[in-house]
Formats: sequence, structure tokens, C-alpha cells
Amino acid sequence: FQDQAMMKTMSGGNYNLNVPAKNSYRMVVLGASRVGKSSIVSRFLNGRFEDQYTPTIEDFHRKVYNIRGDMYQLDILDTSGNHPFPAMRRLSILTGDVFILVFSLDNRESFDEVKRLQKQILEVKSCLKNKTKESADLPMVICGNKNDHSEIFRKVRTDEGENLVSSDENCAYFEVSAKKNTNVDEMFYVLFSMAKLPHEMSPSLHRKISIQYGDTFQQKSFRMRRFKDMDAYGMISPFARRPSVNSDLKYIKSKVLREGQSREREKCAIQ
Repeated sequence: FQDQAMMKTMSGGNYNLNVPAKNSYRMVVLGASRVGKSSIVSRFLNGRFEDQYTPTIEDFHRKVYNIRGDMYQLDILDTSGNHPFPAMRRLSILTGDVFILVFSLDNRESFDEVKRLQKQILEVKSCLKNKTKESADLPMVICGNKNDHSEIFRKVRTDEGENLVSSDENCAYFEVSAKKNTNVDEMFYVLFSMAKLPHEMSPSLHRKISIQYGDTFQQKSFRMRRFKDMDAYGMISPFARRPSVNSDLKYIKSKVLREGQSREREKCAIQ
């Protein structure tokens, strides 16, 4: 691939953002229904918690960063807890770079589902590594949500969660509360550190920029008087939508067939 082909473009309104494909990553959030996956994603993106529960079919979000003049892109795939299409879940795993597995501390069945998911991810990714000869690590966080509930409702002990990650240095365990925003930022900090991504991608370590600054956001000299004390900025793309299944399949096929060394996926489509 040529250098130009290794760029992902996000455009909308009167701004244009180019992110090198090597700096583009996908975070996949998996777990049973009603465990708080979307609430954790909401905390990450906008610092809010929604009390009303709405079942997720599959949500896709994109956040772009300017960190010390370098552009990064993080795509977030918030999956359905019902996973009605096993092939789609497998594709989500194949295309994921970092993973968050969520269960509810007051629900033993959701913990058992996370154990199954962890096993499936390791098996699927191991198969892909064998075909591509990749040696990349697999950053993963197992997240016990709803630790704000009383201990009398707890169904999963802390040591059980810790045992799931004890033999893997690229896997960590956290007990969090999306509602109270407890340990959420720490969890993301550790996940990005394991993935060797800039720690400034964590929610509290970058300045949130609105879409109105899109024109200047990508410039290496991006500095504004009101932001002069920070050199890391993040902006949510309001126009991003999930790359097509065909695009994801081509991406995996290109890795297996060694057709190129690029990490390129489909460019962001605008609704």
C-alpha cells in the first residue's frame, strides 16, 4: 500500500481529519445483557451515566485524538449482550485490537459468560496469529461492574475475577461502578498501557474538544490559548458509523494472505 492508502479520513461539515492507519485501533466491548457495557462506554465518551436501560443491538463510536501533534483514532464497538449472530461476534473479535469484557458482580451467569468470551477471544485470536505469524499481544480487561451495590447482593468474589487474569500479563481485572464512576478511568489507563497506546487517551488525561475545532485539530501546531496547559486533546466524531461487514472481512483476508503490512480498514462513512 502507498502512504496515501494508509490514511483513514474522517470528514464532515467543513473539517477533515487524517489519521495514519498505524494509529487506528478498535476497542470491542463484550458481555451479557444488562451488565453495564454501554454505561461504561458512555462514561468513557462523555462522562455521563444513563439511568434508563436501552438494549444494545450494536453501537459504534469513534474518538480521535491529537496527542503531542500525532493523530490517533479509537473505534469503539459496543456489542449486543444477546449476540444473536455468532458469526458477527466472531468477526468483531477478529477485528478487535483491545477488549473489555464486562459482567455484573451481582450476576453469576454474566460472570460465566465472560469466562466463555475470554476463552473464545483467545482461541479466535490464536488461530489468526497462527495464520498471519503475528506476535502481537492481546490487551484485555475483565471488568466487574456495579461494585456500588451492597455486598449482600454480590455473587462473584474478587478472587474469582483475579484468577481469570493471573496467568496473563496482558489481561487485568477491575471492579468498577459506571454509575458512581468508580475505577473506570483507572481501568482505561491500564488497558491503554497494556496496548502500548498513549496514556493520554484515558478519559481524564486529555482535553475534550468540540467539533467546532475540527479544522485545526489535526495540525501539529494545534495550540489554543484556553488549552495551552495541555498537549493532548480528544474529539468524538458525530458522523462515524460502523465499517461494513465486507470491509472487515477484506481486512482479515488481507492479513491472512499477507497482501500488505497496513492496518487499513474502511474509511469512515458519513451518514
